[in-house]
Amino acid sequence: MRTAQRPIDLIGQTDMIRVRSLSELTGCDIWLKLESQNPGGSIKDRAAYQIIKDALDSGELEPGMTVVEGTAGNTGIGLAIVARSFGLNMLAVMPNDQAPEKERMIRLHGAECKTVDPVPFRNENHFYHTARRLAESRDDYWWANQFENTSNARAHYLGTGPEIWQQTEGGVDILVSVAGTGGTIAGSSMYLKERNEAVQVWLTDPDGSGIFSFLAQGEYVASGSSFTEGIGIMRLVDNFRQARIDAAVNLPDQDLYALSRYVRDHDGIVLGSSSALNLAGAVQAAALHGPGKTIVTFACDLGERSASKLYNEDYLRQRGIILKPEPAVDLVARYRDAGDRVWYAAK
Repeated sequence: MRTAQRPIDLIGQTDMIRVRSLSELTGCDIWLKLESQNPGGSIKDRAAYQIIKDALDSGELEPGMTVVEGTAGNTGIGLAIVARSFGLNMLAVMPNDQAPEKERMIRLHGAECKTVDPVPFRNENHFYHTARRLAESRDDYWWANQFENTSNARAHYLGTGPEIWQQTEGGVDILVSVAGTGGTIAGSSMYLKERNEAVQVWLTDPDGSGIFSFLAQGEYVASGSSFTEGIGIMRLVDNFRQARIDAAVNLPDQDLYALSRYVRDHDGIVLGSSSALNLAGAVQAAALHGPGKTIVTFACDLGERSASKLYNEDYLRQRGIILKPEPAVDLVARYRDAGDRVWYAAK
């Protein structure tokens, strides 16, 4: 157990849990790194801390200033906590279609939250551009810029990657991660491959994101949409540039629904939508690599932050989700015949 003087002193050093049901089903050891243990309840606390600490160390940011960031929610919560610990203020800009649970948490931590209509990135009213303009409007505002600020990836190179290596005693075979800004998969993959080049890094991409298309075809093209929040990119950003990826898979929301119910009922684990996507990617990797592998992925946040979407049957029906989960054994069998859903880097 740890003791601390400030919440930020408890960021990182998260536990891992073996997902027993899926490990037994696939013959691989599938581990979830429990990032909900961070004080802000998500993996984004790591990036929030490193971004602010590096800016304070460089003199870009000074106590009393306001950190401004465009966010789908979790980074805003993390920044609100870290900012308060360092004597800073926080202003988050969010699309107004995100889970209300996240907006509520930002405000509870004493930050200001401005919501805007969800629009494509090319629209100047996109939350990213709105946050940038606000940050540029005042000398006492500072833009965190989580997509391009590589302190984001550095957080995972310094913390997340080494923790995984230590917790698996250097035995990790496959790392599976979604990408929002790309910071988690970039920093973790850089560290792990420095220790062992043979570690496989798998990216899991939802419908509505263009990363899979970019890796497979060299351009960002997306079809459909997903209820995952803050996951997927339609442009190449500096954090994602650093990621060392061996394979990628595109998976639909129906699979997230099925796996979230399966591990809830068999393991007592309640996953958020991005965590369910991670776990689906881990099952895909296990199905194709065969038994005996040690696979690590992330429970990115608290499952309760997906209550209004992933666990709301009315919402799921509106999204066209079939509310009868596919048996996990059938899901694994289908994943063994992955077809064109999986991309492999040329060796």
